[in-house]
Amino acid sequence: MDAMDKKTKEDVWKRCYDLFFSAIGLVLLSPFLALIAGAVKISDGGPVFFRQRRVGRGGESFHIWKFRTMIVDAERSGLSVTRDGDARITRIGRVLRKTKLDELPQLWNVFKGEMSFVGPRPEVPKYVERYTPEQKQVLALKPGITDLATLKFRNEEELLKSAKDVELFYLTYCVPRKIELNLHYARKANLWRDSIIILQTLLPQKAFLQPLEIAE
Repeated sequence: MDAMDKKTKEDVWKRCYDLFFSAIGLVLLSPFLALIAGAVKISDGGPVFFRQRRVGRGGESFHIWKFRTMIVDAERSGLSVTRDGDARITRIGRVLRKTKLDELPQLWNVFKGEMSFVGPRPEVPKYVERYTPEQKQVLALKPGITDLATLKFRNEEELLKSAKDVELFYLTYCVPRKIELNLHYARKANLWRDSIIILQTLLPQKAFLQPLEIAE
């Protein structure tokens, strides 16, 4: 079996993995999802979901889904990244973001095939437009709900809090390091490693001294 055939087979198995577990997750978690949706709606009467255009595999755009954690029309400020203490984040939004429960609607993105459980976190178009040719290699990967960068940058909002220019710091410091981690992941990707990354995402930060994949 040549490298191309092996890669194709791995892609098929990964899609089966994503499809099966996203379907199971949507069914089993539906009461919990409804509970969160109700809490978001009651909190301020605004929309339950936040939908945003992101850049996916091959540079194709899609809409990512999250539970809304910020005030309505928060993006009018022009900032697409948030820092710790951001005034745009709602009270319930702080809880959802801290626990990552706001990301659960992306099970639908995974089920549709727009995302995977593990893969580079998709960025907004205005950030991708500033990628270097080398950085654009990451667009060969299907975006995911979690990745090595998610583990490494668990404290991203706290990190951004001290930046004078949040977006500039994000683009010049965070993005290059995230892409480097994701290209490292791509060279060793398989379902076993994906399962480890998912486990590390679900467990408390101190459960591992560092992401297992980065240590290798």
